[in-house]
Amino acid sequence: MDIRPLDGVRVLELGNYIAAPTAGRILGDFGAEVIKVERPKTGDELRNWRLYGGDTSMLYRTVNRNKKSITLDLRTEAGRGIVLDLIRQCDVLLENFRPGMLEKWGLGPEELSAANPDLVITRISAYGQTGPLADRPGFAAVAEAVGGLRELVGDPDRPPVRVGVSIGDSIAGIYAAFGTVMALFQRDRASEHLPLPQRVIDVALNESILSVMESLVPDYFAYGINRERVGGRMEGIAPSNAYPCADGTSIIIGGNGDAIFQRYMRVIERPDLADDPELADNAGRWRHRDRLDAAIAEWTRRHTRDEALRILDEAAIPSGPIYTAADIAEDPQYRARNMIQTFPVDVGEPEPKPVGFPGIVPVIGGQSLPIRTVGPDLGAHTREVLSTLLDMSDAEIEALEDN
Repeated sequence: MDIRPLDGVRVLELGNYIAAPTAGRILGDFGAEVIKVERPKTGDELRNWRLYGGDTSMLYRTVNRNKKSITLDLRTEAGRGIVLDLIRQCDVLLENFRPGMLEKWGLGPEELSAANPDLVITRISAYGQTGPLADRPGFAAVAEAVGGLRELVGDPDRPPVRVGVSIGDSIAGIYAAFGTVMALFQRDRASEHLPLPQRVIDVALNESILSVMESLVPDYFAYGINRERVGGRMEGIAPSNAYPCADGTSIIIGGNGDAIFQRYMRVIERPDLADDPELADNAGRWRHRDRLDAAIAEWTRRHTRDEALRILDEAAIPSGPIYTAADIAEDPQYRARNMIQTFPVDVGEPEPKPVGFPGIVPVIGGQSLPIRTVGPDLGAHTREVLSTLLDMSDAEIEALEDN
């Protein structure tokens, strides 16, 4: 039986979409009992996002793995009362409602803390719980723009584009999980109840993006530089890009280290570039990035993807293929670390289908911990949770479900 770091921690998740559910997923991955509260009948809207078959999307099954689903109507007094009852037996509350919504329902931090003075309250919102924009709604797409990421993604002669996943939500969810664990650690070391402000974790989507923008803002203050889109490159770093191969694929090569660059240029049969003093450091290589990329692409076009990667790997040049989902599914490195885990899932066909899901990160003990369950059916654990934790009878639960 696996022993996980968060065994014994109980989390109540009032989360929808991706941000708070991602935090709940991470806590659940490492042993926490995560009870996800969903709206009766419809549930989390993520159940229908990218739904190609069946009644629950693989996106929901992925983000909400290792959780229990119960249905409660938080618009009713009975539903809110049950939340408070559950809070008394939980360590953490996760939520990503618009600021003020929980307070409107009588479930603000003061009320929650009164019910459980040790409760950690983790809140995710577009702009945080304070400040002039706190009340404004916003999804990750907006946060990625306001946080500085969108301006850097794409080609310089085209409008900014978005990366192919809800990266703003996911990053915020990771910060929320980390903040939650920090608060639990601090709480458990304290000799008395932590003050409420110490137990409220306030995660803003836009700030989560800003925090991973490296020196974007310091460069502006120090040098007056506003970074711009540079396509597949990274500003100020060369050569590092995607390059086309003879078989119609592309590969990524990162040859921007000074010593690596020398080997790299000889591998592509350009010793003249390796010996050029103008290219000895990164600043010079960035100035000549177009010339370098042209030389590298001339070489990669003479080789298939596998040939080019083999040659580069033999010379210890950092490089790799650009994977599709099909490539990932067959990759032996992912398989060796249990990073693709298969479960039978209803996909709208006569029989459940074996579906591979991404494993648990980070690795503990040499390979990914096993996923216990994929995202549950709507309300699958309502009776179990309410009867076990609140000692509610079947009749009481049925009456609640009928309202």
